[in-house]
Amino acid sequence: MEKKVIMAIGGHIGDAELTCGGVLASMALQGHKIITVALTGGERGNPPHMTVAEYREQKVKEAEEFAKLLNGEAIVLKYADGELPDNEEVRFELCDIIRKYKPNVLLTHWKNSIHKDHMLTHKIVKDAQFYAGLPGIERELPAHYAAGPYYAENWEDATDFTPYAYVKVTEEGYELWKKAIKLHWFTVNSTSFSYMDYYSHLMIVRGHLARTKYAEAFAVDEESKKVIWNGF
Repeated sequence: MEKKVIMAIGGHIGDAELTCGGVLASMALQGHKIITVALTGGERGNPPHMTVAEYREQKVKEAEEFAKLLNGEAIVLKYADGELPDNEEVRFELCDIIRKYKPNVLLTHWKNSIHKDHMLTHKIVKDAQFYAGLPGIERELPAHYAAGPYYAENWEDATDFTPYAYVKVTEEGYELWKKAIKLHWFTVNSTSFSYMDYYSHLMIVRGHLARTKYAEAFAVDEESKKVIWNGF
């Protein structure tokens, strides 16, 4: 079996781990390489007993520990939660990461969200994917094309989100994800949203629709909604 590199890109630490973590864990157990990228730390959801700076430091460690359980790697960019810039610097920074790790596929946010960082991450990923795959854009590393992006299902990104691809989460992957995601403080301690309940049950619901036990759903761009057959 060909070993693949899967890159999941979130606006904050914890976004990718929650929304497509079951697939990431399942693929990790199959020997594929998992890379998570957070464009910001997500540190401004800090608990009362921690400063923003302290929580950012903790969240970086949480991202690294999650990735370690999946035998993967976590990358966190320098940008502050809520202040992700809409500029070429961050796009080329992500372009260079894509060229370095050579992912087969990109996973990220849907285009609509109640959070500005999520919507901007969607745009940044699409542009970085384009830049990374274009040989005419000369950077330190050669061009690399990554498929996708596929857009993970996020309660904050629900407007007009329509599942298109249902990806099976294995039972072992589901259990590994439950163990790993609890390393993120907010997923078990948040008083504003029941993250563990929502995402664990969502995997069950999507699994039923996909005629399997667990699954995660992804949207795609309209231009990607085509199936090419040679016949029936």
